[in-house]
Amino acid sequence: MAETRAKLREIDPVWARILTEAEDAVREEPLLGGLVHYSILHHPNLERALSYRVSLKLANGEMSEQILREICDEAHGADPDLAMAARADITATYERDPACHRFLQPLLFFKGFQAIQAHRVAHWLWNQDRKDLAYFFQMRSSEVFGIDIHPAARIGRGIMIDHAHSIVIGETAVVGDNVSMLHSVTLGGTGKEEEDRHPKIGNGVLIGAGAKVLGNISVGHCSRVAAGSVVLEEVPPCTTVAGVPARIVGKAGCDQPSIEMDQLLHGKA
Repeated sequence: MAETRAKLREIDPVWARILTEAEDAVREEPLLGGLVHYSILHHPNLERALSYRVSLKLANGEMSEQILREICDEAHGADPDLAMAARADITATYERDPACHRFLQPLLFFKGFQAIQAHRVAHWLWNQDRKDLAYFFQMRSSEVFGIDIHPAARIGRGIMIDHAHSIVIGETAVVGDNVSMLHSVTLGGTGKEEEDRHPKIGNGVLIGAGAKVLGNISVGHCSRVAAGSVVLEEVPPCTTVAGVPARIVGKAGCDQPSIEMDQLLHGKA
């Protein structure tokens, strides 16, 4: 067993760590044994565990857990990048969220992580032209997690959504890699136009709680959007914007705002 786990750590260190933490969790709290076994220890890899967890959460009287699980398994089988992105999301959440003390927490308990993984399957379905099924995933994610992400929205790796309530991401939005955002963020449009109408968020961006970024505008790499801001114009890379409407108030303050998670304004522009 020890030799097998050692090999697994070399091949898939994230999954190996989750398995170890799951075993520890069962020893520490036996009442969680059923949950942990069904959600983690019963599965041969992270892909299957993700399919189980997402399907369990989204199932209802209109679509059974078994059918949803088959859909998720199909998506993960066709596109291994889905689970690779999930691994990056788990690592990002552990590194940036002070309330996250184990890798298994996002998989079991964090609705921001779970909603992003459901969206990744919905986006795969959208790209397969299975749009009605993709809309079902969007609908159920909104109902279950309180997060509304259009299936066509493109979202990168290493995403951390803290608290995650009331997140809205529109159809033509693009979110880069290693982005962090807090609850009540909106990446929305400004009217009824049907073309490219939603924000493009660069890599390494930090978006504070309640911030609204509206329209087909870009938020440059490694920038910060202060909590409660309403962004209506382009944001240059490596800057901080704040206010209603948002204005540049200074530099980003560090090389990787999404990792540092510093949301205070230090000095003026």
